[in-house]
Amino acid sequence: MRDSSCTATLVPDTLSEWMENVVQEDEIAPYLKKGRDFIDDEEIEGLIRENQDPDTNEVRDILEKSLSLQRLDPAETAVLLGVKDEELWEEIFETGLQIKNSVYGPRIVTFAPLYCSNPCVNSCIYCAFRRENKEQKRRTLSAEEVKAETRSLVSVGHKRLVVVYGEHPTTDIDYMEETIRAIYDTKVKHGEIRRVNVNAPPQSVEHLERLRDVGIGTFQVFQETYHHDTYRRVHPRGIKSHYTWRLYALHRAQEAGVDDVAIGALFGLYDWRFEVLGLLYHAIDLEEKFGGVGPHTISFPRLEPAGGTPFATSSAYRVSDIDFKRLVAVLRVSVPYTGMIITARERAEVRMDVINVGCTQTDASSRIGIGSYSENYAEQEDDRQQFQLGDTRDLDSVIRELAEMGYLTSFCTAGYRCGRTGSYFMNIAKSGKVHEFCMPNAILTFKEYLMDYGSEETKRVGEALIEKRVSETRESIRPALQERLSAIERGERDLRF
Repeated sequence: MRDSSCTATLVPDTLSEWMENVVQEDEIAPYLKKGRDFIDDEEIEGLIRENQDPDTNEVRDILEKSLSLQRLDPAETAVLLGVKDEELWEEIFETGLQIKNSVYGPRIVTFAPLYCSNPCVNSCIYCAFRRENKEQKRRTLSAEEVKAETRSLVSVGHKRLVVVYGEHPTTDIDYMEETIRAIYDTKVKHGEIRRVNVNAPPQSVEHLERLRDVGIGTFQVFQETYHHDTYRRVHPRGIKSHYTWRLYALHRAQEAGVDDVAIGALFGLYDWRFEVLGLLYHAIDLEEKFGGVGPHTISFPRLEPAGGTPFATSSAYRVSDIDFKRLVAVLRVSVPYTGMIITARERAEVRMDVINVGCTQTDASSRIGIGSYSENYAEQEDDRQQFQLGDTRDLDSVIRELAEMGYLTSFCTAGYRCGRTGSYFMNIAKSGKVHEFCMPNAILTFKEYLMDYGSEETKRVGEALIEKRVSETRESIRPALQERLSAIERGERDLRF
């Protein structure tokens, strides 16, 4: 077990030696095409330039294709990005929601982030965790401290986490394994974490196989920006300055047998239209190389203020609220079968508005300071966290608002535990049948939450929503679903279809 006082205190020679051995060039080369990666900056810039203010009928034809759950090609997505007419944007928004409900149904999966460490060897100019930021209080949680954080999250009803690690030898693959096991081992009454997703630095295939074996869910690595020159500028030093090591991190994960991978870009580093197309090219390359299996989810975090990090508020490419809504909608219609994550980076009103153009997952009761769930200190302390959150409401408040909007919050992990991952899940998603499997299980886990953790007001709103959603299920499964709901009321848990 590691001591909680672990910090970035390795002697320079040892740290440099460790950094030199991280990147494995032979694990990048097989994915390159004639020595180049799949992002062609000039091609993407050309698509954006050539598709300004497109014809209305062309836009509507593209939306029709998306409604049939076919992935768009980059030229079609560029057409949508070029739309100027506000009424046409409303049609794109409506199409995004229609697609989301047709594939996933009116439900939202929820999770919480758990930051385990903030020591980092990288120098990302937008990040409060960057190596040069002397304002950060560096800390790496011990396994026991991770258990304490987990107990706090389980005690309010969470069943899923995304665990976040800095890039540093104190949080190497051994530490990741240790902390993930600690999370899975933590139980509180009826509660436990049933799926641990991981947001971590790029790993070698060997290390990814170890993460697979410890039972991780989705493995996330966000490219941050796909624009090569911008990438070099905002990542001047450290392991993260290696563009292709990061770009192919999820290819290696799939090669290692990690079924579900997740891509994302940090919007605000470069032109948001370029980043949307970069994400699409990333999804296409994964599908081409892995039998049609692309990203399980796409995330689109927006640049937010961060302690000791002036770039976060001075970038020339900061994204407005309306453009943020547009980029989310375009991603939804471009990759119609893929899950999409909106986070508590955003203010509550922005988050709830953007959910209505096609998001499938969100976090709640989020705190991103190291040790912030189990220890008593202010919600947002710049010297402990990576950036400023926009929505720090508790889980119950978020669930209640979602229910009032007609969205049933799902804590379900049954699909993953029944093997509906990777290609199996992608085939279900592309056929538009995710909701047929997931809505009954979502209803059951929502019932569990209301019984074990919900406030009286949330129970009132939630029970009415459950009744409505049960009435919409297939008649053939309704009696079995109602029987399971009764069993939950009698005290049974973790029932599933």
